Amino acid sequence: MIKAVIIEDEKPAAEYLTSLLGKVAPDITVVGIIDNVKSAVQWLAENPVDLIFLDIHLGDDIGFSIFEKIKVSAPVVFTTAYNQYAIRAFKINSIDYLLKPFSEDDLQFAVEKFRARNQNQAFDIKSLLESMQLKPEYQERFMVVSGQKIKSILISQVAYFVSDGRYVKLVTKTNEKYLLDMSLESLVPKLDPHLFFKINRQFIIGFDSIRQMIVWSKSRIKLELQPASESDVIVSIDNSGEFKRWLNR
Repeated sequence: MIKAVIIEDEKPAAEYLTSLLGKVAPDITVVGIIDNVKSAVQWLAENPVDLIFLDIHLGDDIGFSIFEKIKVSAPVVFTTAYNQYAIRAFKINSIDYLLKPFSEDDLQFAVEKFRARNQNQAFDIKSLLESMQLKPEYQERFMVVSGQKIKSILISQVAYFVSDGRYVKLVTKTNEKYLLDMSLESLVPKLDPHLFFKINRQFIIGFDSIRQMIVWSKSRIKLELQPASESDVIVSIDNSGEFKRWLNR
């Protein structure tokens, strides 16, 4: 039995892939379906698998960041909507991929490539990324509406983002506020993780916006931001450890 895991944040896509695998490769058993980078890192650390199906764009981060947090030796079949130049790089490095939307024949071909691999051949993600010279494309500016005017706010002008119902409030370093028609979760992969961090369900903060940090209970941290926030800004317990590592990188 070949054990495989699917890392995909779109439930219909994960179900479609599982269904197709049942047809083209019944000896491949899906032992897990994971929808975000954080959970994938923890799951892979505890569960060895023979094959990984990985969506490049996940809800909390880009899929490649998994390999920055944990060593992975299992071969990876990427599911991607990247342009043809990136796909060419996958081919050159004999890396399997599925270009969305993919068909049953596409999956069959990828599985055959997997079977043809030397079983002792380790998956070298570092060499792959170096040869691809592929860097995530992060948001550089946001188009916002101010009265009757449309403005473009550079990412360097942003202090932090605050969830505001079904919208996100962008707060600039000069304390200007604009609404973005998106969710906080969908905003995360658009931002450079070296500059911004999602501390809880309400806030994504920029490093430069941190004015002061205060110990808040045993493992939580309260932040004072610049410009000041209208509500308390407290790093959630789940994010405290990762937040400290982000500060100390």
